[in-house]
Amino acid sequence: MTRPHLVLAGGSGFLGRAALSKWSSDWRITVLSRQARSLPGADVVTWDGATLGPWAAAVDGASAVINLAGRSVDCRYHDRNRREILESRVLSTKVLGEAIAHAATPPPVWLNSSTATIYRHALDRPMDEASGDLGVGFSVEVARAWEEALFASPTPDTRKVALRSAFVLGTGGPLAILARLTRLGLGGSQGPGNQFMSWIHETDWLRAIDFLIERSDLSGVFNLTSPHPLPNCDFMKLLRQACRVPFGMPTPSPLIRLGTMLMRTESELVLKSRRVIPGRLVDEGFEFTFPELSGALENLIGAGRPLAEWQSKRQSARPLDGRPDLESARP
Repeated sequence: MTRPHLVLAGGSGFLGRAALSKWSSDWRITVLSRQARSLPGADVVTWDGATLGPWAAAVDGASAVINLAGRSVDCRYHDRNRREILESRVLSTKVLGEAIAHAATPPPVWLNSSTATIYRHALDRPMDEASGDLGVGFSVEVARAWEEALFASPTPDTRKVALRSAFVLGTGGPLAILARLTRLGLGGSQGPGNQFMSWIHETDWLRAIDFLIERSDLSGVFNLTSPHPLPNCDFMKLLRQACRVPFGMPTPSPLIRLGTMLMRTESELVLKSRRVIPGRLVDEGFEFTFPELSGALENLIGAGRPLAEWQSKRQSARPLDGRPDLESARP
């Protein structure tokens, strides 16, 4: 029996590798990569993420296309990085739209990354797809342009879904860094501590994508996040409990800003309040395996999982060619 064909753009980072691990037994997967490489469970086809080329043949006749491509936002937002962050998302989306538009047999569904940070800094109420207020600033401008590129693509025979993903918790990626800092005694509240953190377990992130592929009646924007965002102080308290650490030193906002500058990243990734909920997924009947953070963290790092295992997972999640990661687990 012929397996359905999935085209995955941006499959070399944390989320892409999680997808390959889950889907490689059920799908024939083609990964579009900027570098020739070997990825277990997939055929790799090179592309530049900006122009049509021989890679477009993979899209013709595919059962689904998922685009995770985009330069990591874990950097300083100077002019060059801003340009690369924006262009890597918008150009890859536009050229995938061109490939689909030219396909003799276009894929029935195209799921494209977006980000839950498209909503404003919110302390007062949750943000869902119907009533959420969009924010302002560079990150929001990128998210708007990203989604506009998706929905403006002339692909009438292909259903389109924008994945407004929150902080994805998995056995690699940023959670490994937070767990390591927590075990070193640095797992206190960050900044004011009242800023909300929206998150989703990687299992539910993958299950939600399966759900959206299978439901041929669904299109448009979907928030991929747990139904229970919570303040940073509560998030870090539960993380300390999962790590079996009784105390964590808090980090005031000025130190967050100084530390992120020294680490060549942006304080917005920590200090912005993302109070986002998955209104449409819940309304459509999606059931979360890990709706509460305590269960998600216990599943991922509970029972005193050795730090060496986390470091190994973190190393294996890095890109193979040393280039900046083409994905972000914290959009």
